[in-house]
Amino acid sequence: PTLQPSDDRGHLLTEQSNPRSRRLDQLVTKDLVNLFVEEDRRPQEAVAGASEALAAAVDAISERLLAGGRLFYLGAGTSGRLGVLDAAECPPTFCSDPELVQGVLAGGAPALLRSSEGLEDLEQAGRDDLDRHGFQQGDCLVGIAAGGTTPYVRGGLSYARSIGALAIAMACVPKDQAPLPCALPPRLVTV
Repeated sequence: PTLQPSDDRGHLLTEQSNPRSRRLDQLVTKDLVNLFVEEDRRPQEAVAGASEALAAAVDAISERLLAGGRLFYLGAGTSGRLGVLDAAECPPTFCSDPELVQGVLAGGAPALLRSSEGLEDLEQAGRDDLDRHGFQQGDCLVGIAAGGTTPYVRGGLSYARSIGALAIAMACVPKDQAPLPCALPPRLVTV
């Protein structure tokens, strides 16, 4: 089923409030920092739990890159900005061609600095943006959607699958909460 922006997202892990942070304003600074440090361990544990799926994704991407394909990150909001940031770091860190790893963000470059709410809700825009970047069958797409419901990312992943490109979905919720289309079940990475 295609989720609409108006669908209730309250059940998603990313939309839940953390009971440990309800009274941040009442904590002394030392306790506040300690709480942040403790909570920062949770994503690391989640990534460790997804290590098998992450390794499979890295292997699949490596195969495509060795065959001449490129890697694209596609996302909206903070998730998309992180993909763009990672892509931007590849040339200076790995001396890679700037075209090899590309970040595609809903709203384009202006959305890096200013929120572009609403654009993430356009499923066709994900496909259109990939087309504008010359995305093709031999390429890899990592669609990043924290809650796993972003229509922009869903549209891009569906398009990647439809042309035979590698489609990998990345979300920050349990797999059963992330209805993102991807190539195979091991290609859905949730952290």
